[in-house]
Amino acid sequence: MMLLGVLGDERVAKSLSPVMHNAVLQAHGLAGQYLALKVHPAEVGEAVRGLKALGFSGANVTVPHKQAVLPYLSTLSDLARELMAVNTIVIKDGLLEGHNTDVGGFLAALERAGQPPKGLRALVVGAGGAARAVVLALRLAGAARVTVAGRRLEQARELCGQLGGQAIIMDDLPQAAGQAEIVINASAVSTPGESPQMAALVQALRPGDACRLVMDLNYGRHGNFWQALAGRAGAAFLDGLYMLAAQAALSFNLWTGLEATAQEFYAALALEKP
Repeated sequence: MMLLGVLGDERVAKSLSPVMHNAVLQAHGLAGQYLALKVHPAEVGEAVRGLKALGFSGANVTVPHKQAVLPYLSTLSDLARELMAVNTIVIKDGLLEGHNTDVGGFLAALERAGQPPKGLRALVVGAGGAARAVVLALRLAGAARVTVAGRRLEQARELCGQLGGQAIIMDDLPQAAGQAEIVINASAVSTPGESPQMAALVQALRPGDACRLVMDLNYGRHGNFWQALAGRAGAAFLDGLYMLAAQAALSFNLWTGLEATAQEFYAALALEKP
């Protein structure tokens, strides 16, 4: 039986990945199980080594472990090496391969929304791990300009120095939002309850007429102020669910060699609402 899973902290209990992967495993007639695996940050190394010992074929990696797993892997794909972040581990011939499917998942979501970023001005809010994949994806897809807003300017500058883009501090969001054609929230907050300060800042934003899309990498948030921003701008809104499905399909293909589609994974989410 094929064993798969996702490594995360206590938040992994709410992950939708088991719902998607178990449904697609069954649909493809594969005997297997995908599990949510809670891992304490101090035990990441033991957990990664344990995957091999327990006969896992692979695993996803979610926050906060995407960089912590790096020292315990045998090899890295080119994308994972450039990002220095892994969201997919493939166990093959006794080796632990590190991959990153977040970049492809993000671009697939933009493509589905009819907003490929080539030639467009993009604003990325947040400068953490999620933002890294977004910035690299935008660069690879030919965005005309990528601006990264961070709570700490030095963190945003470090990201842009490694992956490209122009760094600004959150206080400069209003001017940047007025020029952006695509706005992507790569921070962890989307509702006033999560951050009243961010809610007030986003409420004050006035995107220009050129704004086409507001994307929030988070999903399942009620009272989402990024969605309200899209409404004020007359722009399309996209949450992170299709990106989740698209990156899952890419991971599944790496593990199984099968060509499962993002749509299969997205349809499986109807089994359980976030």
